[in-house]
Amino acid sequence: MDPTLPNPLLGGRTPDEFVRRHWQRRPLLVRGAVPPPCAPLDRAALFALAARDDVESRLVVRDGRHWSVRHGPIPRRALPPLQQPAWSLLVQGVDLHDDAAHRMLAAFRFVPDARVDDLMISYASDGGGVGPHCDSYDVFLLQVRGRRRWRVAPPPRDAELRDDVPLKMLRGFEAVEDWVLEPGDLLYLPPRWAHDGSAVGGDCMTCSMGFRTPLRNELARDVLQRLVDAVEVPDDDVIYTDRGAGATAHPGLLPPALQDFAADAVARLLRDPVALQRALGEVASEPKPRVVFDAGRRIAAGRDVRLDRRTRMMYDARHVYINGEAYRAGGADARLMRALSDARTLAAREVARLGDAARGLLDEWARAGWLHSA
Repeated sequence: MDPTLPNPLLGGRTPDEFVRRHWQRRPLLVRGAVPPPCAPLDRAALFALAARDDVESRLVVRDGRHWSVRHGPIPRRALPPLQQPAWSLLVQGVDLHDDAAHRMLAAFRFVPDARVDDLMISYASDGGGVGPHCDSYDVFLLQVRGRRRWRVAPPPRDAELRDDVPLKMLRGFEAVEDWVLEPGDLLYLPPRWAHDGSAVGGDCMTCSMGFRTPLRNELARDVLQRLVDAVEVPDDDVIYTDRGAGATAHPGLLPPALQDFAADAVARLLRDPVALQRALGEVASEPKPRVVFDAGRRIAAGRDVRLDRRTRMMYDARHVYINGEAYRAGGADARLMRALSDARTLAAREVARLGDAARGLLDEWARAGWLHSA
């Protein structure tokens, strides 16, 4: 995708222009961003996904001032009647299970794959929604069926939550914008902007394309855990010594020299930039928790290859990362692997140019179900 070309999805703006002016700064409403009909799957298929135990789903029902939440799997018989007002079904990770939803999410690949979370679809009867709330991620809200009213406000100074509902619902919410979206309309919201969406007239479906915004300490924890897991202790590793320290009259005191030794050990671990980059790549490419791949077969000779829609593949200057694993890559093989990561497909003539080791990796990934012959 060329980020300098006008994009109808962004109202004719280029991705570069959108990122400079709106991304993580201010909302953007685009009328007619996608021509209807634009729902990636129908209501029955969405309800069937919600009934599966490998799919994350929630049913939110409002009865007057009372709210209830049920977590999936949710069989069809457990859903309220379509005519009953004020209920909403939310199905996460639809892009992992449906090719059309995966293609819809791919239209937003002017944002790095490392930031991609998933595509969620919410179905709502008249008045259905989840109440005013804030999300900690960037989100594009595409109306694909029916109508939904969105009320929006800047990040609140006081994000106090209600304690009388089983949802993370804001106690105080005053909208500064109020829009009704028709099928094909798109609304972008930066992280922590308050919003409240409710279906207008029922039979409402909205696709939410979410993009991760990692918390600093959470990311540090995950990266450090990967670093620790990768540490190999050689037989000749340096041991702690306290020769000449003398006897102690305070045996419960943690020796300052041991503290310094530990601090130096950790600092040495963190001083390796390649190890840090590798750990981050492994964390960023880790599949979502519920993802399970079906065993496949070796790639067929003379065929293109394509990544499975559940596969996360990325790269940096030294490594290629796929589904939480890191591989060193250089030369022509690295260029072709990066092309596979960017395009998520590789033509047969390019597969034929791979060296034996790289071709062996493709076969290994194919047997694991990470990619397929196309």
